[in-house]
Amino acid sequence: MRKTLLLVTGLIVTSIGISQEIPSSLSLQEAIDYALENNRTAINAERDITVAEKQKWETIATGLPQISAGINYQNAIKQQVTPVDINGDGIDEDFVLGDPQNVTAIATLNQKIFDGSYIVGLQSAKVFLEISKNAKVKTDLEVRKSVIEAYGNVLLAEESIAILNKNIAVLQKNLDETTKIFENGLEEEESVEQLKITLSGVESQLNNTSRLKSLAYQMLNITIGLDLNSSIVLTDDLETLTTQNLSIELLNTDASIGNTIDYQIAENDKVSKELLVKLEKSKALPTLNAFINGGYTGFSETFTFANSSQRWIGSSIFGVSLDIPIFSSGMRSASTQRAQINLEKAKTDLSETEQKIKLQIASAKSDYQFAIEDYQNKKENLALAERIENKNQTKFFEGIASSFELRQAQTQLYAAQQELLQAMLDVINNKAALETALNNITLN
Repeated sequence: MRKTLLLVTGLIVTSIGISQEIPSSLSLQEAIDYALENNRTAINAERDITVAEKQKWETIATGLPQISAGINYQNAIKQQVTPVDINGDGIDEDFVLGDPQNVTAIATLNQKIFDGSYIVGLQSAKVFLEISKNAKVKTDLEVRKSVIEAYGNVLLAEESIAILNKNIAVLQKNLDETTKIFENGLEEEESVEQLKITLSGVESQLNNTSRLKSLAYQMLNITIGLDLNSSIVLTDDLETLTTQNLSIELLNTDASIGNTIDYQIAENDKVSKELLVKLEKSKALPTLNAFINGGYTGFSETFTFANSSQRWIGSSIFGVSLDIPIFSSGMRSASTQRAQINLEKAKTDLSETEQKIKLQIASAKSDYQFAIEDYQNKKENLALAERIENKNQTKFFEGIASSFELRQAQTQLYAAQQELLQAMLDVINNKAALETALNNITLN
């Protein structure tokens, strides 16, 4: 009973410890930091680095001393008989060689002395590790970008819902007042119907945005590495993030192609192809290996090998083997030529990657600059739309403007509100895209 209680207590403590690690609220930067540690793709990319490190040591170990040992037991159920003329009289007699049972225990040490492919293998293992590290950096950059997009989508949904609720409250108030005026015979029924149509459309949009908000939270949870239905509170707001991401200086940043992760990946791919050429060429070189072994052998008529009186005969051998490739019917030459062609392809890919990166950075800068300009434009448009809607409300209740004109002004206002929110999100996302293309950010 006491053991059971201790087990249950341990499980409770463990679950509390785990639950404390799950954040209840997150700023954007905190969400990025959490995702870099807990995003499932990022975790596997980190494991790939560990795999590469193990593979590097595996390659190194093949050139270090290798020791093996073995024990062999034999029991001749029917021993081989050799005819021998023992007396010299021309008559052969059956002669049995050796004892029917024997045990041999031997240990062998093997050591490479020279192997060209081993040297290339060491270089390749180092490059493979670099490629894995590059893949981790690229994964982290993409995870950061995805978190920013997912975080922004949640804020967009939250802001949209707040604005829609505010619009519904205003519309409901207008509808109530217009209905009373209509009931007193001072307004046409069409005015009431126009407001009902507008209110119905905004309510439908609110319902849809509420559903999208739930999906946006789930997408954010998956992106940062939380359970799908985890409950979190976002501490940043869309307007603050937009202000923080307005950076004209970033547009003037000189693009250093060599620092971009895609260029580094392509460069390492070229290096790996160069090593494959060296590997094929190394196959034409001699290989030199050495070994030394030692062991003991025991013979007996019956199984007496566990007895202390058993006689054991020792033996030891040292040897060196030199393997010299002479003729392969053109196989090595064809393999080297194939590797050389792949190297030329890698050089071409590197050149193309460089051009694509330049275009990608230029495009990202253009998109970001447009996002900033569009945000300023949409901000001004919203201010104009609000003034127009206020004027039309006043005119409508004074009997100067029609309900149709009021509805047009309201529709224009609601469109301007959503366009501004989207423009704010575009500023944040396009800055993240440009930073990813430039690879000029420091990841924790």
